[in-house]
Amino acid sequence: MIRGGRSYVLSPPAFSNDAKRLLVCTSNSVTIFSTATGLPVASLDGHAALVTAVIVVPASTPASKIICYCWTASLDGTIRYWDFSVPELIKIINVNLPIISMVIPTLLSQTAETNEKSPKTFAYLSVENTKEPEKESSKALRGQIKKFNLTNSRMAGGMTLTETKQPEIITVSSSGKYFGIRFKRKLQIWKVPTAETERAMVKKVTLHHTKNMNVLAFHPTQRIVAAGDVTGRILIWRGFGDRTFADGDGLVNGMLMNNEEERPGVRGDDDADSCTTWHWHSAEVNVLFFSSDGAYLYSGGKEGVLVVWQLDTGRKKFLPRIGSPLLWLTDSPDPSLSSISCADNQIHLLKMPSMEILKSISGIKLPCSFPEMCNGLQSGIAFDCNAGLVALRTENYCIQLYSLFDDRGVSEVVICERNHQPGDEVTVVVTLAVLSLDGSMMSTAEVKLPEEGLGGLVCLKFWALGSQNKEFSLSTIIYEPHRDAGISAIAFHPTRPMAVSSSYGGDFKVWVCNNGIQEKDQPLSNSGWTCHAVGSYKKKPMTAATFSSDGSVLAVAAETVITLWDADKNILVAVIGETLMPVVNLSFVGTSEYLVSASRGSKPQLSIWSMSKLCVSWSYMLHVEAIASAADMSSFAALALLPESSKCNEISLKGRDGVILLFNASDPVPIFTWSVNKVR
Repeated sequence: MIRGGRSYVLSPPAFSNDAKRLLVCTSNSVTIFSTATGLPVASLDGHAALVTAVIVVPASTPASKIICYCWTASLDGTIRYWDFSVPELIKIINVNLPIISMVIPTLLSQTAETNEKSPKTFAYLSVENTKEPEKESSKALRGQIKKFNLTNSRMAGGMTLTETKQPEIITVSSSGKYFGIRFKRKLQIWKVPTAETERAMVKKVTLHHTKNMNVLAFHPTQRIVAAGDVTGRILIWRGFGDRTFADGDGLVNGMLMNNEEERPGVRGDDDADSCTTWHWHSAEVNVLFFSSDGAYLYSGGKEGVLVVWQLDTGRKKFLPRIGSPLLWLTDSPDPSLSSISCADNQIHLLKMPSMEILKSISGIKLPCSFPEMCNGLQSGIAFDCNAGLVALRTENYCIQLYSLFDDRGVSEVVICERNHQPGDEVTVVVTLAVLSLDGSMMSTAEVKLPEEGLGGLVCLKFWALGSQNKEFSLSTIIYEPHRDAGISAIAFHPTRPMAVSSSYGGDFKVWVCNNGIQEKDQPLSNSGWTCHAVGSYKKKPMTAATFSSDGSVLAVAAETVITLWDADKNILVAVIGETLMPVVNLSFVGTSEYLVSASRGSKPQLSIWSMSKLCVSWSYMLHVEAIASAADMSSFAALALLPESSKCNEISLKGRDGVILLFNASDPVPIFTWSVNKVR
């Protein structure tokens, strides 16, 4: 089984000491990418659940940059120690609690201050308390910050530093002296003991704000902490912990800093000298990061813009728009290289300080979700089985081509030329994307949404794959191909440049290609694809369409009945059916005599039809999300959502969110089944 499409951005990545590799948390493993090529070179496999943290053991001297050790933490309740140059698992530590976040300040402090190794290594963990509370309460605290002895593989004296309603992300300073969390309207900051022992006291300060905070960052050399809130504001506390963390009597420069007039912006009795507020972002701040010299603060959020603030003056400048909401900014041992993780599942390798994108590591992008516009099963994804490519609709008016073989994004096709930015109101929806059997042609359908009840435009486009650059070029645009009705399905002929589009307006159209391709910098010619034939059946909405394996028969669903046509002569050959609910997916099963259909509604149905007998062969009451048929065999697979009762004829599928069923079309008993979680 080929697995692909894992998220690259749920947790921050980490650079190797020589900055030649980037370690990325990808589901239950860590994938190692080359920063020179952006391609995966190795992986750390073994965790049984989501990996939530990866920490590279830093080099203490320039000569030790070849060190390739790292720690990982996971929701499976384990911490693992790796040599990622091999790669090889060295050590497994059982924490027995799901780990949401982990920092190891000892590693940073050893590098920052001394080459002498501490006798013991301690980690601070954000874990989820899995014990059921004695009484059901909305105030139950599920998150805990704990100290853990990595050297002896045990909790440090059972020490719990704090409890929160939900587990929180821990942020550590680059010096390893401080770490903290944001908890609603509070920042909780701890000072790491100078001499780390299991029972060493960990002092804490709490800073308050009027809004919930999303992220915090520590200055590399000074006692300054910054936080970003949900309204787009940035707060900067200077001199935090001067009283609490002081070695003496709490005096700062010979004066007690408890006079509110001498602590501008500081709320109540918070332990800080001052608090400054900056505001540019229009939405929540997700990224905060100090430059290595501490002179600048980088901030980013939903707008996809990285703002560079001069710490002393508050002056700002803007770096080029990344194009997607920002999540993590990670620096590397090479001061000229950083990475930015974005919400569209991409990690960009950046040249500093210009923030020029050098390479992009593209994960699979989430399809845009407009259920009211995408009624057909076909509207989700399209496959090029020969090349192992998946075509996905994205939220920025593009189609992403993703390689399942290489588990990475290959390219993007801009379907609609729009200056779409994160947070912009969506005005165009790409509702369909379909690839031809050989992957050389693509067709898309898009809808311009009406504004204030006026307007609205349906557009059908055909694309051709270039023989040299292997990129799709626009061939033909057809405006309102079915008058003002929406397109329900598109299907390509298996062997010829022919396609069919069906519409909810009550007709289907067969299109043929005259090989007209738009040349670069030349006006687009509409002579590429032209309408060959039009068909309808009793003015019923046409809800699905497909060609037989040899292309001689065209099947079009007219709501609850299936019509069979001679594709060349546009003659109605037969009508079969009828189903209980409208058919939304049709597929001929390879070279066999069978046609499979899926209908949706209050009485969903998976039906297999015999073309020789023109009647149903067998069926199940199943809510089918997708169907895939083998090209040269008599088997097909169906992805089905399962009702709570899960009593579908004789198939017992109780207790699962979904299932992939593999059938031989002539036999109603599945050949094989795979369970699927969270199909929706």
